[in-house]
Amino acid sequence: MLLLASKSPRRRELLGRLGVPFAVLDIDIPEVRTPGETPEAYVRRVARDKADAGWAVAPDGTSAVLASDTEVVLDDRVYGKPVDADDAAAMLRSLAGQTHEVLTAVALRSAAGTREVLVATTVTFDDLDDPAIAAYVATGEPMGKAGAYAIQGGAERFVTHLAGSYSGVMGLPLHATAQLLRAAGLMR
Repeated sequence: MLLLASKSPRRRELLGRLGVPFAVLDIDIPEVRTPGETPEAYVRRVARDKADAGWAVAPDGTSAVLASDTEVVLDDRVYGKPVDADDAAAMLRSLAGQTHEVLTAVALRSAAGTREVLVATTVTFDDLDDPAIAAYVATGEPMGKAGAYAIQGGAERFVTHLAGSYSGVMGLPLHATAQLLRAAGLMR
């Protein structure tokens, strides 16, 4: 059995698109970037930590634990999830009119060890004025989302250009995930 170590309904939906049976495992690990840690190393480490924590508590019969972490990065700043509406608005204000990177790491832990992949996608936002930001924040959608936006929701209208994996920006790059699952013999 494949376990998905994630609380994210988006990751559940995305993994379901691959047609691989799985169960969900609720894992909570600290997501704190250490001093000097690059954004890429941070995202990879968090995904690995989630997969390892899931593997440690996985029931017998588990073939693998899949975990992922997604972060929005601009100028080496990692934008986590906003703590409140003001924080969400500040994040969106700083991303407005900018090209940022969305990094998603996927880790697959099994008895054979851990396989992982990092997918980087560049996203460019249009200029956003304060009323547009306030209206989006008022929807509540930015809460719980890296960088304070959900590309599959209302924030899609802010995107002027995307290069990379749309599903990666949502939280689980399907092409890369399918490759990991195939390499582990968990998917055709």
